[in-house]
Amino acid sequence: DLQICQHRAPTCCTKKMEESYQAAVRRERAQSIQALNFELKYMIVGHITAFQEAFESLLRFAENRTSSLFETAYRPMAKEAAEPVKELFTDISLYILGAETTVESAVLRFFDSLFPLVYSRLINPGITDLSEDYTECLRLTRQDINPFGHYSKNMVTELSKSLWASRMLSQALSLGIEVINSTEHAALSKECSRALVRMQYCPHCQGLTLIRPCVGYCLNVMRGCLASVAELDAQWREFISTLEYLTNEMAASHELETALAGIWSSINEAILHAQLNGPQLSATV
Repeated sequence: DLQICQHRAPTCCTKKMEESYQAAVRRERAQSIQALNFELKYMIVGHITAFQEAFESLLRFAENRTSSLFETAYRPMAKEAAEPVKELFTDISLYILGAETTVESAVLRFFDSLFPLVYSRLINPGITDLSEDYTECLRLTRQDINPFGHYSKNMVTELSKSLWASRMLSQALSLGIEVINSTEHAALSKECSRALVRMQYCPHCQGLTLIRPCVGYCLNVMRGCLASVAELDAQWREFISTLEYLTNEMAASHELETALAGIWSSINEAILHAQLNGPQLSATV
């Protein structure tokens, strides 16, 4: 009554043993795939952790440097500017981590909040208190009045390039983990488990417990078993190629450290531009 290990010679196997062999090959294949995948996932998770730690460190440094700029060069508005600065760097962090936001909206929102402070504390320091309505009016008309010249748009351009590459790298590494997880739980077909039993355990029925299948036979069986997973091969190679491209971009013109470290300088130049054009801005307002 054997279904898999049929042989003309006498056999020591039973149907129940065949069922045990099928359970064994499923368990062994799952353990093998999990062991290989664990190694790859461990490496990718290590890269994700290292990237996030480096990014958070750079972000904290850039935020502290920007805060110091206000405390040393623009003390009259340093306290009020603390919240917009914090929001700017929070938005940048969320963008890198994949949130549905843009660098442009984060930067422009920051300059919208900055304009009323620059106007009332630096350009017209005699103004004691602006009403909430007037402050909101200044904030909403910032893009029309354009008090910071081209510096706000330049900051958007410079940050967008480097942060985009960093955002894509972060998302790509996370995607890699998802793909590996999907292959880890790929079910073995009935035909696959039968082929594995024939290859690995059927010789046991003849007392040949030490014999091993030749490499060609083993590869053919495994190709059949992993045919559905093998379809990912071309896309996986493209994925690896994209990762290489992103890392090269980040190391070249889209260097994250340079972009983040330059935020305080861009803000400083924007404020200086507004101060130099103070009388004209006041008249426009």
